[in-house]
Amino acid sequence: MTALALLSAMVLTTAGVGAALLSNTTAAGDRIIDGIAPAQRDALRLEAALLDQETGVRGYLLARDAALLEPYERGRAAESGASKRLAMLLDDEDGAQADLKAVEDAARTWRDEFATPAAASVQAGGTGPSVQDGTARFDEVRRRVEAQQTRLGQIQADARETFGEARSERDRIFLVIAATFLLTAVCLAILLHVGVVRPLVAVRAASRRVAEGKFDEEIPERGPADLRALAQAVEAMRRRTVEELEASRLNAEELKRSAAELDAQAVELRRSNAELEQFAYVASHDLQEPLRKVASFCQLLEKRYGDLLDERGAQYIGFAVDGAKRMQVLINDLLTFSRVGRVQDARMTVALDDTLDRALRNLTAAVEESGAEVVRPDGLPEVEGDPTLLTMLWQNLVANAVKFRAPGRAPRVEIEVRSETEADPGFHTFAVTDNGIGIAPEFAEKVFVIFQRLHGREAYGGTGIGLSLCKKIVEHAGGRIWIETDRTEGTRMLFTLPVRGTDEPASASAPGADEPASPSAPVPARTPSSSQSAEPAAAEGNTP
Repeated sequence: MTALALLSAMVLTTAGVGAALLSNTTAAGDRIIDGIAPAQRDALRLEAALLDQETGVRGYLLARDAALLEPYERGRAAESGASKRLAMLLDDEDGAQADLKAVEDAARTWRDEFATPAAASVQAGGTGPSVQDGTARFDEVRRRVEAQQTRLGQIQADARETFGEARSERDRIFLVIAATFLLTAVCLAILLHVGVVRPLVAVRAASRRVAEGKFDEEIPERGPADLRALAQAVEAMRRRTVEELEASRLNAEELKRSAAELDAQAVELRRSNAELEQFAYVASHDLQEPLRKVASFCQLLEKRYGDLLDERGAQYIGFAVDGAKRMQVLINDLLTFSRVGRVQDARMTVALDDTLDRALRNLTAAVEESGAEVVRPDGLPEVEGDPTLLTMLWQNLVANAVKFRAPGRAPRVEIEVRSETEADPGFHTFAVTDNGIGIAPEFAEKVFVIFQRLHGREAYGGTGIGLSLCKKIVEHAGGRIWIETDRTEGTRMLFTLPVRGTDEPASASAPGADEPASPSAPVPARTPSSSQSAEPAAAEGNTP
């Protein structure tokens, strides 16, 4: 700040001095150009005007021709104009006004005492004075004019000398100013180098050593307050970096220990999964074999000794057979539920129209038996997923809608699709709506829990795994499933599936992104072909 203050004072002082010098030089030059030089020209015009007057009078006296007085009259007008201009230009010049007055007085005396009387005498017919007398009298005018010219020349010489001295003084002072600024610049450079550059170099060198890994290197605090504050900030950053590195080292060691523990847990999980696979094999083969034997031998008892059993005995045998069969269905459904996302994990582009077709073919008997009407959109989009699991999803949802129908009313199932809705951007939203008995709002979450039933098996069959299986399939695909709770009639089941990339639904007739698809005509039940005989394990849904 001190250096800036001194430099500012120097700049202001030199600016004032320079302005004064330039003003003096300009004034001296203007005096020569705008005052003295025009005055000399007008002085020459005044001399020429006086000479014209003398020449005209002399010629008139010699020739006695009035036309020869024209130079005299022209000279009188030129003399008047030149005298006025000289009076203005020489207003500030000492002695020049006196010379001008002396010239005007001498000219006036010559005219009054010689020129005017001589012209009048000739006009009156007299002889007039002699020309030599007039010339002698006009010599006084010439002397006055020469004195004026000498004065103006001296004034011009003095002005030129003054202008030269001002210019030389200006140049000398400008050289002094330039030398002063140069010396000041050198001093400032030395000051900057000592007070700024050296501390910055020290900070840079220390920072570079820290960057090379010498984190114990302290940042030196030197120089002005601003540079010391900068060094303090860099030093604080170094200390924080050292602390963070130490914390990172400790975290890395902790991560290594955690990774070792995770590896051990992964080994344990692989062992546990292998045991689960073995259990699934046992459940699907070994556990079902005793159940088949129980059911078979109970049926043989009924067949061979049926006439010896009373009605209650036959009923007991029926209970045993039915329990064994339900146990088989439950085991199969549990296996299907446990395999979702683990065994069946084929990720590919799936056309949902094809999976819905397979699901409806698998449900042909149930649809025809109940007289159900299935309304589907003109086209469903393509998604990424497992075709078998998506077929199971459709089959369980439509089977539930058909099974839980209202008494005295034919089932009607309507399937809709919305793409890229505001509520779920990046997802297709599907809806399966029926006109069945509906689900109370307080049970909207409970029905997705495995084995949860809202009615007894006498009213509606099934194992209570269907909707929990649907939930697991949808969540494995990256979506979600829920029940619309504000419906007063029937049930609307909604679920979402991610959009495949940025593609639109595959069918050209698919609905728009914000409107549900228009349902087409009811889909008739079809008999599955031989290529589609292996239907998915579809456990019936939870009872509403």
